[in-house]
Amino acid sequence: MILKPYSRTLYDFYFFDLDGTLTDPGEGITASVRYALKKLGIDPPEKGALYDFIGPPLKESFSRYFPSDEEKQDLAVRFYREYFSVTGIFENAVYEGVPEALSRLRTSGKTLFVATSKPEKYAVEILRHFGLDEYFSSVFGATMDGTRSRKDDVISFALRTLGFSDGEKGRALMVGDRNYDVEGARKNGIRSAAVTYGYGSEAELLASSPDHLFARPDDW
Repeated sequence: MILKPYSRTLYDFYFFDLDGTLTDPGEGITASVRYALKKLGIDPPEKGALYDFIGPPLKESFSRYFPSDEEKQDLAVRFYREYFSVTGIFENAVYEGVPEALSRLRTSGKTLFVATSKPEKYAVEILRHFGLDEYFSSVFGATMDGTRSRKDDVISFALRTLGFSDGEKGRALMVGDRNYDVEGARKNGIRSAAVTYGYGSEAELLASSPDHLFARPDDW
């Protein structure tokens, strides 16, 4: 894989993933998963074994435990949200350097958006709680009913809603920590940058062939 040289002059529009890119949600997400599994009678694994839940749509992740039972998958998502909406949502922390990096991009004239597979209402609440909402022009996320949950669908919805032309797509960059972000960007005709400090392994990220790699927010 050959990475493209990165320069801020290449892009006018930045789309940021939330979990694993702007904030570290590991504690809240894994606690919510453990809560849901316990309510469904499953002895949950330790926190570290549940980090794969950070990134993909929840129902897709719960299908590993209930591969042929969509009703239980939906129930698991509901139980997850019981805990997450009250407690897990704030068991979270902003990565060091993120506010400064976002401020620098805004000051240099860039337009910033969030594109996340987390339900949009939760994303908005988290950004507001941590004081990051001021940097973003719009926030795009999943729907609560799951009709829009995959990252490529979220990015597609964002681009349609914003009315991006092909030329504007060429000046847009998706920044995220999982292969879903890179592949979702590619499907929608925009470039991608993978951050190596989040929850995607180096092997996963390199295999997805991002255009750029960022080791820390200061690289944006």
